[in-house]
Amino acid sequence: MKLLEGKVAIVTGAARGIGKAIALKLASEGADVAFTDLAVDDNAKSTESEIAALGVKVKGYASNAALYEDTHSVVEQIVKDFGRIDILVNNAGITRDGLLMRMSEAQWDTVINVNLKSAFNFTHAVAPTMMRQKAGSIINMSSVVGVSGNAAQANYSASKAGLIGLAKSVAKELGSRGIRANAIAPGFIITEMTNQLSDEVKAKWAESIPLKRGGTPEDVANVALFLASDLSSYVSGQVIQVCGGMNT
Repeated sequence: MKLLEGKVAIVTGAARGIGKAIALKLASEGADVAFTDLAVDDNAKSTESEIAALGVKVKGYASNAALYEDTHSVVEQIVKDFGRIDILVNNAGITRDGLLMRMSEAQWDTVINVNLKSAFNFTHAVAPTMMRQKAGSIINMSSVVGVSGNAAQANYSASKAGLIGLAKSVAKELGSRGIRANAIAPGFIITEMTNQLSDEVKAKWAESIPLKRGGTPEDVANVALFLASDLSSYVSGQVIQVCGGMNT
């Protein structure tokens, strides 16, 4: 029997990158997958097809995770379509980097809303269903900069630190209902975004990492699978850094 057979997972921001890798990993272990992104575009349709090929139920939904009402509406529809929610991966995120003294209010607000408020929105929306089921796993996608901070990323670092605090608070608040909450803090992960960096910059990053390489989306997805499954049934309120040892 597969680790997540009979389970239903929601993964936000999963049309590409780390979110897509997580959705595919959960599906490969038997989970039916509902995923969201801003639009059901060609990337989302491709992700939907790849997941369907694994023999599970899947549907992509257009949703702005930063909007409270939009989020609650899409979760209500997912419950109608899938019947239950066992796993939530709060993965939606963006960057709007810049030095603090040059950062605009819009740069701050946009990142906080997409990265942090979205996780509140989805957690708030799925909690009643998980509480009725007396079981659930919530996974917040944080970052090593949410643990250590980073110059020119005050907005991003603050949002990712907030995701850790949210996970720890939810773990304490909903643990008695059988709901676990944890955070994953990836380091330098090779994605479409990081591939835009020069080879020289990427080489410098790799040299600063004890394992001497960047991580892959699959490295992060493997940890998400662990936290989503009963393999981590006594793990809650924790932060797992997937960083090759760079943030020790």
